Amino acid sequence: MTTTRTTAHTTGPRMHLWKLSPDVYRTMAAFQAAAAEGLDPVVAELVKIRASQINKCAYCIDMHLTDARKTGESQLRLDLVGAWEEAGDLFTERERAALALTEAITVLTDGFVPDEVYEQAAKHFEEQELAQLIAQIVAINSWNRFQVTTRAVPESMLKGRE
Repeated sequence: MTTTRTTAHTTGPRMHLWKLSPDVYRTMAAFQAAAAEGLDPVVAELVKIRASQINKCAYCIDMHLTDARKTGESQLRLDLVGAWEEAGDLFTERERAALALTEAITVLTDGFVPDEVYEQAAKHFEEQELAQLIAQIVAINSWNRFQVTTRAVPESMLKGRE
């Protein structure tokens, strides 16, 4: 299969999916809210950023980096989310377990999440919070797929065009 890479945001989004399917948006927003319940907000943002980086979702990367900065996350940590494994103790063991689980769920190249990755996450998260973490990772992957497919334009880029 031959693919041609194009610049995604030269002409704007392909469609305004949420205007065309508001019920889908409301359902996704409800799923997102349910996934976030009881989950550490720092871990939630790191997970959203990392999955969005893997999925190359500019819209979600922009949104979640902005959200993380607003909550006081350090620029150094945000800069190194993509290289968390090489960042030493900049990320806690718990955050590293969440990021490893994020990568395993986001990139299902082997068709499963490795036992050691799951067990490491289970070691750092109580069962209920682990369920929420898994739901959060699934939710951000869903948002990423919608936004990448429709070529949603990041909010920061829109502000630059005003």
